Amino acid sequence: MKTNDKFKFENRKYVIGGAVVVVVLLFIIRLFFLQVLDNDYKIWADNNAFLRKTIYPSRGIIYDRAGRLLVYNQPAYDVMVVMREVQPFDTLEFCNTVGITKEVFDRRIIEIKDRRLNPGYSSYVPQLFMNQLSAQEYGMLQEKLYKFPGFYIQNRTLRDYEYPNAGNILGDVGEVNKKDIEKDPYYVQTDYSGRSGVERSYEHVLRGEKGIEILLRDAHGRIKGKYEEGIHDVPPVSGKSLKLSIDMELQAYGEKLMQGKLGSIVMIEPSTGEVLCLVTAPSYDPRLLVGRQRGPNHIMLEKNPLNPLLDRSIMGFYPPGSTFKPSQGLIFLQEGSTTAHTHYSCALGYTFRGGKPACHAHTSPISLVPAIATSCNSYFCWGLHDMLDDRKLYPTVQDAFESWKNHIVSMGYGYRLGIDLPGEYRGFIPNSKFYDKYHPTRWNSSTIISIAIGQGEVTATPLQIANLAATIANRGYFYTPHVVKEIEDTPLDSTYTTRRYTTVDRLHYEVVAEGMRQAVVTGTCYRAAIPDIEVCGKTGTAENPHGKDHSAFIGFAPYKNPKVAIAVYVENGGWGANYGVPIGRLMMEKYLEVEQSIESQYMEEQMIHSSTLLPYAQQ
Repeated sequence: MKTNDKFKFENRKYVIGGAVVVVVLLFIIRLFFLQVLDNDYKIWADNNAFLRKTIYPSRGIIYDRAGRLLVYNQPAYDVMVVMREVQPFDTLEFCNTVGITKEVFDRRIIEIKDRRLNPGYSSYVPQLFMNQLSAQEYGMLQEKLYKFPGFYIQNRTLRDYEYPNAGNILGDVGEVNKKDIEKDPYYVQTDYSGRSGVERSYEHVLRGEKGIEILLRDAHGRIKGKYEEGIHDVPPVSGKSLKLSIDMELQAYGEKLMQGKLGSIVMIEPSTGEVLCLVTAPSYDPRLLVGRQRGPNHIMLEKNPLNPLLDRSIMGFYPPGSTFKPSQGLIFLQEGSTTAHTHYSCALGYTFRGGKPACHAHTSPISLVPAIATSCNSYFCWGLHDMLDDRKLYPTVQDAFESWKNHIVSMGYGYRLGIDLPGEYRGFIPNSKFYDKYHPTRWNSSTIISIAIGQGEVTATPLQIANLAATIANRGYFYTPHVVKEIEDTPLDSTYTTRRYTTVDRLHYEVVAEGMRQAVVTGTCYRAAIPDIEVCGKTGTAENPHGKDHSAFIGFAPYKNPKVAIAVYVENGGWGANYGVPIGRLMMEKYLEVEQSIESQYMEEQMIHSSTLLPYAQQ
């Protein structure tokens, strides 16, 4: 062989050998990619041999404080589809079985495959085709399921509600969204979670833990039974049950009294902070937000101009009006700017500013206890004047006002109280910087005098207003209000069992409590009197620049060792005595199990059949 030919042969040998090496390397890399990096291949391989079926746990049951069943579970059935396993079948028969049209079927298949609508879609992974079949639909489909390859039924549970009340408290359950999935790896598409109320705030307690069942397939994809006799299966763990602090009979009664009105009733057990009722008006039946009608019904509620989805008890922020006056008396006593025996004059109004704010006729001059009993505007305006404008107490009005603000905040105003429900608003309590901004030259008590009587820039939620009543009932402390009394096998968070003291001494609360007692005995709250029970109260008529004034009332009973504190707020209800007082009395009678007098029966009929919605509609 010639040298040149031998050289060419040697080169060809190396080229062929190199090509073989490259092909082998490419094969190894591809194999590595398919078996290690490519998740779709792994899913395909696994799904050919196994069906991993999620077993959903039973969601925790919810009871009221008396042990009445409120929320429970009903069986529900979702139709799932694995697109890779779908084979030609009679779609018309399928549609007739589940009660849909061919057009709906085609549209749903397109939606499932559309990654914009269904991010993370994979033809190997089960997809939700149709949710929450009825028991009848399930039975019909189960008989024919073998005719529809690729489809199977996923067992779930559906929430159901025993009462048509407390929708704002109980909340609802709905399908998770993309943010939920990104935030918590527990969830996958088609899972459900609490969307509002207790269902949302106690989601991690109620939901339980999902289980898994691994089923073995044959070469044709048919289920042959459990893989290795189920030793790899993981059983689900049911969610924990809750006992609420809510008395459902009391809640239902409050909703009945608030028919035809806008506003709220909040009742608290002062000794624990447990919320006994949390009425918002108008309300809605929680059963509307269950099943396949949840979406349309939610839209209907959203479009309702009276906004029943707004929980006015924790989201409505209103001028507290004269229900704010007890807090002012407490601050003036604590600051030493007044004493229980300080008298101020009232000439049908605050004389320092020419009779504005105005007041009604009563004895003058007047001290704190009768000022609370008669709801004298002038007294509390003079009190704010002496605290903010006396330079012997504080060098500047800003320093004096910051002290005022800190006292108010310690009573639960200006910030969220921390109730165990989502969506609580904080109301508004201004600080000195707020007034420096709007009155850069100079300001004093006369500039902001309206806050002394719960008007002006001050706003609060009905929950905050009720909490003031509970704090006075306790003579200077409160517990963070909460609607869950007990969690199955779990202690309650210490947030709800720790006393929160205000910055005002107990002896001053005794004076204010006596003023509220006299308001019922001889003053503006006389209609709140209940035979044989020492009721304490305070009316409120909150000015409303958009229409008729709001009617408000706070109270607690009995005077010693109080069992209940309450706030009633009725939008456009006029004087506090019009709606706030009678509703407050009826609710306290109901909770304290007082037999209704003839007067109370008449009052009940009047409240149930009266409405404040006409002036609201005219605004």
